[in-house]
Amino acid sequence: MKVQPYKTMTEALEDLKKRGFTANFELLNNVFRAVDSGKSFQADDLTIVEHHRFEGASDPDDMSVVYAIEASDGTRGILVDAFGVYANPDLGAFLQNVKMREDR
Repeated sequence: MKVQPYKTMTEALEDLKKRGFTANFELLNNVFRAVDSGKSFQADDLTIVEHHRFEGASDPDDMSVVYAIEASDGTRGILVDAFGVYANPDLGAFLQNVKMREDR
């Protein structure tokens, strides 16, 4: 599946939700968690299916990355992080241990 690039982060979030990435993920105490269900996952339980980077041409605060992630139990969701100086270093370290599967 080839994914078309999105023009805005909002467009990406809306389309990913339509495609079944409905959980909201967060990193809490070095454990990945689906906020609504409370399910917890380790890095080896997860796969980054796709990611999209947005660069704020006029506003550095708009620099972000949207990750579409699937867990081994079938939970599919989204995680958003800043990049550059505003990126979460703990999240970056965690995501380096997550498998990446992208068809581009």
